Formats: sequence, C-alpha cells, structure tokens
Amino acid sequence: MVMTAATPSAPATPQNTLLLLVRHGETPTTGMVLPGRTPGLHLSERGQAQAERVADRLAGLAVDVIYSSPLERARETAEPTAARTGLAVNQDAGLLECDFGDWTGAALAELAGLPEWQTVQRTPSAFRFPNGESFAEMQARIVGALEVLCAAHAGGVVVCFSHADPIKAAVAHALGTQLDHFQRIVINPGSVSAISYAEGLSPAVLTVNSTLEPLSGLRAS
Repeated sequence: MVMTAATPSAPATPQNTLLLLVRHGETPTTGMVLPGRTPGLHLSERGQAQAERVADRLAGLAVDVIYSSPLERARETAEPTAARTGLAVNQDAGLLECDFGDWTGAALAELAGLPEWQTVQRTPSAFRFPNGESFAEMQARIVGALEVLCAAHAGGVVVCFSHADPIKAAVAHALGTQLDHFQRIVINPGSVSAISYAEGLSPAVLTVNSTLEPLSGLRAS
C-alpha cells in the first residue's frame, strides 16, 4: 500500500465586510449651531433631497443591513434607502452624535471665539466637552460599535447613518491616523465613506466624503 502525503489545505480567505458610513442630510441649523443630541431636529428640504440621493447612489449594491443613530435627522436620512431595499432601519446608540454637554445648541460663531476652540481643532484628544463626552470616548464608542456590526454581518454590506464627528473619528482610526488629526477629514452632509473590514487584517479605506458617483461598483474585496 502506497502512502501519499496529504495536500495541505489552503488557508481560509477572510471574509470582507463592506461598511458604508453615511452622514445625515442637512437640517435648518447645519453649519450654524452645535445641535449634538438635541431631539426633534429634522431634515431640511435640501437634507431630504440628499437622503434620496444616497438611496439613488446605493442602487445596484446588495445591501444586507441598515443601521442608524437614534436621532431623527439620521433616521430620516436612512428612510429612502430602507424603502428602496425593503430593509428595516435598526437603531444603534453607538452611532450617536458626540455628547457636547454644555455646548449643545450653542452657535458655532460664538464657540469659535472661545480659547477652548483651539484645543478642539488642534489637539482634540485632550478635550472633553463640559459635562459631556471626550473625543477619545466618542472614537472608542463608534469604533467599538462598528466592529460589533461588522462581526455580526461578516462578508456583507452594512450601511450606517451617523454624524460628522463620529464618522471622521472612525475614518481616522481605519486610516491609522492619530485622533489629533481627525479634524483634517471633511465629512459633508449626505456623504458616504466606505471601509472594507476583514478579520485579522487592517481596514482598507475605499472612499471618503463621496457625494457624487454611484456606489454600485464598491465591493467588499
């Protein structure tokens, strides 16, 4: 009887999960105040059009699941995509806006005159909003939430509707950029940023702040 050596099996290829981070559309206060987690803030007419545009751009992409920040402006941005795909919008508190504490609702023009504003812009890792969240806590929160969602939907396409600062922090983490540089990343209303995740590998940032082209060409590869 002739014995032959067994052919070693090829290592399993990690499943790639495509994560799309969508900033909510414009509201009547976008660019003027720091709304934070204030309830009852809805999309403006322009924001509603941006939400429809996101759904248009996702057409042809096999979306597996939709998650949203619990805040109205994020959920309203997710609704057209949910309607087109027939999927439910799952709320996840990990996608919430940063807790701006005592600064919630303040005019940006007034905040820009505070000495602390320079810390917010230049060394955000050292800043905590008065009676609110620190940027480091915000980043840890959203990165942890995204890791859980990607593990739960490994190999799929996960669309998450969130807010500018959390998305910037998540993109910075995926790029391996220190938190003090996250303010250099621009995330516009209605924009989409895409990251590919695979277990055991570093994330791959596929696009950031995309507002124009169709997204059907993106694949978790």
